[in-house]
Amino acid sequence: MAGNVAASERTWLPLFGSWIIVLVSTLGALFIGEVMGQTPCDLCWHQRVFMFPLTIVLGIATLRSDGGAWLYALPVAAIGWLIAGFHNLLYFGVVPTDIKPCGQGASCSGEDMTLFGTLPIPLLSLAAFTLVIALLLVVRRRTMQ
Repeated sequence: MAGNVAASERTWLPLFGSWIIVLVSTLGALFIGEVMGQTPCDLCWHQRVFMFPLTIVLGIATLRSDGGAWLYALPVAAIGWLIAGFHNLLYFGVVPTDIKPCGQGASCSGEDMTLFGTLPIPLLSLAAFTLVIALLLVVRRRTMQ
């Protein structure tokens, strides 16, 4: 019993941190889409498909101090990271292709789709998934001890 309490204390903070990241990302995406009226491109939609459920999953895991959450949250975050990574490769022109990362709706490459006029939204998504994966790996390491 004492081992479970100690493990839950060691995993709560990284779980909470990962939940805050996905919550802010989700609210930001909803603000951009619903308040600013910017329609996300296909790749942005796919990233949302993997970000939005993490808000609920990691929120419940944090409330329960569930150190095993990394088992089911990490694959979701990793798939979102892969999509965000591909989106950034297209955005920055690393992958030359005829596919436009923002072929439908508002363009993620436009001036209005940056934070403070310099930080592209696809890069923010990649950063969010990267931080969540890092925190979930901390949870994994702390539960395996």
